[in-house]
Amino acid sequence: MGTDGNGDGERLHCLVTGASGYVGGRLVPELLRAGHRVRCLARSPGKLRDHPWAADVETARGDVTDAASVASAMRGIDVAYYLVHALGTGSGFEDTDRRAARIFAEQAHASGVRRIVYLGGLTPRGIPERELSAHLRSRAEVGRIFLDGPVPATVLRAAVVIGSGSASFEMLRYLTERLPVMVTPSWVHTRTQPISIRDVLRYLVGSATMPKDVDRAFDIGGPDVLTYREMMCRYAEVAGLRRRLILPVPVLTPRLSSHWVGLVTPVPASLARPLTESLRHEVVCHEHDIARYVPDLPDRPLPFDQALRLALQKVRDAQVTTRWSSASVPGAPSDPLPTDPDWAGGSLYRDERQSPVHASRDALWKVIEGIGGDNGWYSFPLAWAVRGWLDRFAGGVGLRRGRRDAEHLRAGDSLDFWRVEEIEPGRLLRLRAEMRLPGLAWLEMRVETDEAGRTLYRQRALFHPRGLLGHAYWWSVWPFHALVFGGMARNITRAAAKAVNDDVTALKSAKAR
Repeated sequence: MGTDGNGDGERLHCLVTGASGYVGGRLVPELLRAGHRVRCLARSPGKLRDHPWAADVETARGDVTDAASVASAMRGIDVAYYLVHALGTGSGFEDTDRRAARIFAEQAHASGVRRIVYLGGLTPRGIPERELSAHLRSRAEVGRIFLDGPVPATVLRAAVVIGSGSASFEMLRYLTERLPVMVTPSWVHTRTQPISIRDVLRYLVGSATMPKDVDRAFDIGGPDVLTYREMMCRYAEVAGLRRRLILPVPVLTPRLSSHWVGLVTPVPASLARPLTESLRHEVVCHEHDIARYVPDLPDRPLPFDQALRLALQKVRDAQVTTRWSSASVPGAPSDPLPTDPDWAGGSLYRDERQSPVHASRDALWKVIEGIGGDNGWYSFPLAWAVRGWLDRFAGGVGLRRGRRDAEHLRAGDSLDFWRVEEIEPGRLLRLRAEMRLPGLAWLEMRVETDEAGRTLYRQRALFHPRGLLGHAYWWSVWPFHALVFGGMARNITRAAAKAVNDDVTALKSAKAR
């Protein structure tokens, strides 16, 4: 995907925050393609190491709420991209957003940064800010902080972003595909102006080379203004589905709507709520001044149907580079695995199993790396399904996030209700739980060789309880470990051995022919 209209070709040094997220993970290669140098600020730089562009960028460890780390990351930077927000981190997320934006603006000025570029949300005209959702209100305030600061800023305001793997696209896709008849909230009649992720990236890259005197916000959107109902009908047509029957009812509040979306789609209620709340009011562009600096092309911005076709094709071709779940889910635990055996932070419960495997190390690793998603978890599917549903009802991510890629994993990938914390190809896969738990949990799978030279599978489940409830949780599920974790170990080793036997049978059959 090429980015067009990116200015005069000046090579700039760009700082990208949120590079592990949906937009940031796609912006980085576009900036590189435009000839710019890139530095990424990340709390966990290890999440970036397996991206195809990782070797071409600098990484800096830090957080936007930590002035010292932001100051260090800003050194020598020309353009700073702000693509993070604290949504879902608790009731004080607006204060966190406000504090982080002020730190970012102050450190950009102190470091001599030429421009700040921020991607925010499109807000409705004529609606008092106090009546907006906390999500939109905070996005608007962050934009104002940058525009009021001493560093020239470009604030891009977008509504629904359509692209393979975006939360808005996944919500639209699953609602339409799974429900031929829908009882929907009244906001399906609200008009909005969707924009393709390709155009968002084009505007972001183009913003880097805007003239020094440009210090303002821009509305960005595609050429179509549609209601959500029309978007669902257009999706059904583009995807080749039968016409959907949509019955709006006025009784579904934003909170109920978010739980409804959370049950039907992979997008958890915690993320669905800001998406649905932003649809309560009409959000359409009131100007297209961005075209003065990032000129329109004959086929740009992309029409809605074309954006859908491109997104669907990427999904069908398994070429989704980033997903809405690329960034850690707000509120999910993010602590790394405690150093073992030097763990001094309290109890750390373990369930450890190992088994020899009648297969090569490569065959075993292929099974391990393919775990989750459509392949499942190799033990008691009903138990995993029930645990996923309980997590959804509690507002968690559940099991339906699936995988970014059907065969390969990389550090930072979401995997159902886990996240890949560490991966050493051919040797180690460590997953950190992002389900709702009274503690922190990890699942570790290793490929080793025993003293006899045989392939050995080793598996560890670890749990660090939080308070009395955490201890009670571990012991309440302990009786099921033999069924769940024991079954997983047995079935993974059997699957590896079966794959080898199937390959041998196929080879013999081919020779016989």
